[in-house]
Amino acid sequence: MSKKIERVQTGVRLEKRLLKVLKGLAEHLDISLGDLIEGMALHCFENKPPFSKETIGKIQQLKSVYDLALSAEDSHKLKEGSRDDR
Repeated sequence: MSKKIERVQTGVRLEKRLLKVLKGLAEHLDISLGDLIEGMALHCFENKPPFSKETIGKIQQLKSVYDLALSAEDSHKLKEGSRDDR
């Protein structure tokens, strides 16, 4: 039985390569980016891993393709550079 919810449009800013990995993963899982983010957040709120070992493998592949070297350790330590720094 599905629960009724209300979704809202948001203007979230994300690191460019991270977004590419998330979009690629959502495409691989055949779900929307919003559904992926909702699922990740709900799992994390309950301290449950959101992904299987197979999906983690796909994430590693996507990170390699999109040159994403960030990890959880980098969380809350990121600083946005100016356009000239990119």
